[in-house]
Amino acid sequence: MEIRRFEKEDAAELAEVIAKTLRTTNIKDYTQEYIENDISFLTAEKLIERSGWMHLYVVCDGVRIIGCGAIGPYWGREDESSLYTIFVLPEYQGKGIGRMIIGTLEKDEFFLWAKRIEVPASITAVEFYRKMGYDHKDGIRRLNDDRLFVLEKMIN
Repeated sequence: MEIRRFEKEDAAELAEVIAKTLRTTNIKDYTQEYIENDISFLTAEKLIERSGWMHLYVVCDGVRIIGCGAIGPYWGREDESSLYTIFVLPEYQGKGIGRMIIGTLEKDEFFLWAKRIEVPASITAVEFYRKMGYDHKDGIRRLNDDRLFVLEKMIN
């Protein structure tokens, strides 16, 4: 397994990885309509656009992209960052790939200069993030209007 920064040529394959993961893994917690709406915001073009303001990484098994994760500034703040777009193909889940992605993101400059990291976590992934040391922001354990939990990690 190799993890590296996203390149524009990865966009179409990565969009397919994200769509497959949402349709297979997240479908147990969200409606088909919700999933398809998410997919519409994670197209190849939008991934390229996002890579312009965040650091997007891909995980490869040989030449095949099997996962991704990103970190970027939190609403323009200079002391806060956020994790985004963390996905692992269903057939690779439970094998430490997600932990590898988080480990990479937590070495990125956006993590290193931050005092706080926020994660908009799906119902499907909330327990994974909690295992990685993120907890409910302000102790609030309820879904926001986007049907996501807001988690955070304070950095010394």
